[in-house]
Amino acid sequence: MSEISAYHEAGHAFMAVQLGARIRSITIDPAWDDGPARFGDAQIEWPAGACSERELCEKMVMVALAGAVAEMIYSGEPYHPGFVAEWAADWSQAWQAAAAFYGDEVARLKYLEKITVQLHKTMGRDDQWAALAAIVDHLLAHETLEGEQVEDIVSAWLPQ
Repeated sequence: MSEISAYHEAGHAFMAVQLGARIRSITIDPAWDDGPARFGDAQIEWPAGACSERELCEKMVMVALAGAVAEMIYSGEPYHPGFVAEWAADWSQAWQAAAAFYGDEVARLKYLEKITVQLHKTMGRDDQWAALAAIVDHLLAHETLEGEQVEDIVSAWLPQ
């Protein structure tokens, strides 16, 4: 389970870095506190005032769905992120963020599906996937990575 969790968390972190967020940490060994059971965690911060509220919501949608998309690419299975129980929290985050600009639920669903397809195409490119896989390798070796480590890994693979 830790390998698939590593791809999932790396997907969130990778997309967040690409979109200008700061990673505090990612882990595949989260604390089992009073919250919901989970196999990984990504702590992400968005810089205040760096973009409009709509742009921030759009970025939050992409980051929320990126974990599921990374799992889909890794497994070769084209699941719908809204129908996989393990992705319910991510889907809920994406759904809530998209509600800010898609009040109509049918339009919101279509938007989230469109973003999922776009993420699949983008993250599946060789250069993108190599950077994401490098995060996975480090995450599997260390179980927890600090934000600077993730940013260094991504910058080594992709032009800034």
